[in-house]
Amino acid sequence: MQVPSFFHSLYTKLLSEKTKAKGEGWILGIAIGSFIIHLILIFLADLGFYDVESELFENPISAIYTPFSFILVYEVYLLVYFLPKSFTTYIGKQYEIISLIIIRRLFKDLATLELSSDWFQIKDDLQFTYDLLTSVALFFLLLLFYKNSKKQETEGVKTAPSEELKAFIQFKKLTATILVPILLGIALYTLGSWSTYILFPEGSLGTSFKNINAIFFDEFFMILIVVDVILLLASFYYTDQFHKVMRNSGFIVSTILIRLSFSVEGLMNNFLILAAICFGLVIMVIHNQYEKAYQNEKK
Repeated sequence: MQVPSFFHSLYTKLLSEKTKAKGEGWILGIAIGSFIIHLILIFLADLGFYDVESELFENPISAIYTPFSFILVYEVYLLVYFLPKSFTTYIGKQYEIISLIIIRRLFKDLATLELSSDWFQIKDDLQFTYDLLTSVALFFLLLLFYKNSKKQETEGVKTAPSEELKAFIQFKKLTATILVPILLGIALYTLGSWSTYILFPEGSLGTSFKNINAIFFDEFFMILIVVDVILLLASFYYTDQFHKVMRNSGFIVSTILIRLSFSVEGLMNNFLILAAICFGLVIMVIHNQYEKAYQNEKK
């Protein structure tokens, strides 16, 4: 598949190494600036200059939530950036994003902790405990996932890419180029909708943002499921190896489990996230064993 020159030029502008470096600098500046602005708004709300019904404006610790949100946006960009380059890194970025969402949730919940002897009877404190343990487990699972990902790369036999594989890479570049404006549009829309809801709740036409942690990412992972399915179907043009198909299909199941986690709360939310990454890790480990046996047969 030959990518049209227009998309090739757009891909170079949106997803080049130079653009990634510039984006990193911009996001860092925006994250620092947003943190300072959020602190000022909390201070003004505390003085009674305005009244906002949101737990994000009740405690200075909550201000950490804002820069983390922009860091997550950059992680989304990196996910799209790595899509044409490395499928396992692309999946790993999905896992990094959900891990950072848990960390961001910890910062929000820190502001509402009730330190008492009834810790395990208080719902919010119990959820904080779940998130604390989940974040550590996710950090460790990501380490294992990337180790197995690198193991696959080092043990694989280096061969020149076939014409089918080159065409598949071009298709992934086209997909990544289309994804950038779509995700940017969704991010701006959800940010505008949430801001309107916070500032003018009576005029929000019934819009609800009960689960603030799911804003944007609910839709984001839904899009990823569609993209993963499209990539799975397109991959049949360059390979029909069973272990490759199983790996790609397993990663789709993993993404679906992450998407489902946004629809539930409490311990089930944490369980689905851990199950998703554990499933992806197991799929990767088994795939590597298949790949090793396959390479040995070729030798």
